[in-house]
Amino acid sequence: MEAVKVPFMDLKKHHKERETEYIEIFRNLLQSAQFINGQSVGEFEKKFAEFCGTQFAIGVGSGTEALLFSLLSIGVKHGDIVITVPNTFIATAEAITQAGAQPEFVDVEEGTMCMSVERLTEYLTEKCFFDELTGETINTISGKPVRAVIPVHLYGQMAKIDQISRIAGTYNIAVIEDSCQAHGAQYFSEADKKLKNAGENGSSAAFSFYPGKNLGACGDAGAVTTNDSQIAQKIKMLRDHGQRTKYYHEIEGFNGRLDTLQAAILLNKLKYLQEWNNTRRKLALTYSAELSKIDDVMTPEVPDGSYPVYHLYVIKVKNRDELRKYLLENGIETALHYPVPLHLQKAYKNYGYSKGAFPVSERCANEIISLPMHPWLLENEQNAVIEEIRKFYTTRN
Repeated sequence: MEAVKVPFMDLKKHHKERETEYIEIFRNLLQSAQFINGQSVGEFEKKFAEFCGTQFAIGVGSGTEALLFSLLSIGVKHGDIVITVPNTFIATAEAITQAGAQPEFVDVEEGTMCMSVERLTEYLTEKCFFDELTGETINTISGKPVRAVIPVHLYGQMAKIDQISRIAGTYNIAVIEDSCQAHGAQYFSEADKKLKNAGENGSSAAFSFYPGKNLGACGDAGAVTTNDSQIAQKIKMLRDHGQRTKYYHEIEGFNGRLDTLQAAILLNKLKYLQEWNNTRRKLALTYSAELSKIDDVMTPEVPDGSYPVYHLYVIKVKNRDELRKYLLENGIETALHYPVPLHLQKAYKNYGYSKGAFPVSERCANEIISLPMHPWLLENEQNAVIEEIRKFYTTRN
């Protein structure tokens, strides 16, 4: 019997299913010719804000711009420090440096691979002091102020945002959620005694609508969500050359708008997002139930009160590279998110980090492997992935 071929992602299958809808969207846009700031932009922003439980959503050109504009909107500037994690896509740190600030890393938890509350506390207590006169938290060695912390909701799993927000508030530091992989993720907030969404915590949150995301555009796109009207207004200006009214520029801004076409596509897809997320959760339950039976496989940890949306399903294994090669030879595509932590990337060698600086992130980078995970993954395809992983470890034990 011929082996089942399992692609890592199958966007072609999805777009084939709804091709007629997307063609109609494009036809309507051609007829209106509202390619920039068309009606669909405002409609999507309203619906996405409702989905996230926020007062505002501002469409922008990418998730990277969403992070950058979020930082600039709270006054982050040259010489400031912004804390984040090394186990993330480089866009998180790029936004920090593009705002003129310096990224400082803290390690992640072993189980969730999200920001460690303990390491964040350690950084603030051991490497910083709070200046009572200015109300700023200052890095002891550099003398630079710490302006913000960006926890990353990695792989669709929310970081411990309640605890992070409480610590940040103690030190007068803003919290910006990197929700670029967490569309629809939730957690039970002990502070507010209710379920809360990714995107409604902190000063603002950044979302990416890169095509492969849970909510993906047909190109680059992003959004910022916030409950702060001043931040919302500032980001609207930043994305559109600093103008509040056409040709009247109050600040120098960027060309970072969300295209009408992408907004229209996203507006259409948003109707199905909850259903797609539920499908991802069911697939994750099957993966975890079966793969947890294999001693050499560590499945994703889900803390009590956390409801991830599994943008990625990432396991940790020994002999990762050998497993990946074996799976590919048997028709199963996988991916690595991410093989080199940011502090060891050539792009950031000037910060002087070395191996061993963030041991959990470094260890995870050598053990993680992302399995096929999307709402169009068929039962026989998932079964093939599970069976081949079982075969690989059975033959080695």
